[in-house]
Amino acid sequence: QVQLVESGGGSVQAGGSLTLSCATSGLTRSSVCMGWFRQAPGKESEGVAHFYTGGGTTYYADSVKGRFAISQDNAKNTVYLQMNMLKPEDTAMYHCAAARWACRFPMRTVDFGYWGQGTQVTVSS
Repeated sequence: QVQLVESGGGSVQAGGSLTLSCATSGLTRSSVCMGWFRQAPGKESEGVAHFYTGGGTTYYADSVKGRFAISQDNAKNTVYLQMNMLKPEDTAMYHCAAARWACRFPMRTVDFGYWGQGTQVTVSS
């Protein structure tokens, strides 16, 4: 059974930083696409970043490029999203997602079969 469990969300002032974690289990981590999506109230889900554990290019949405970084710790079966220089418009529910194939472009929710429950990030001005 595949499980993704996010943690690390919270409230922070603009300009601050947060690191989200996604603990995974039940996945063959050598060949999956791992990603982070976010959804703000009243808005569509937005693909933030993804990478293929088998290698290749890491994708970042233009809105977070240069501020966010996605990474993994294989020993801990955990994927991270380091978020720096946070802005109020980064406020959203952030979800970790996984797919048992190479990452696809553009980044779409329908291409990911496994999801975490989400962690809330709130950035105040």
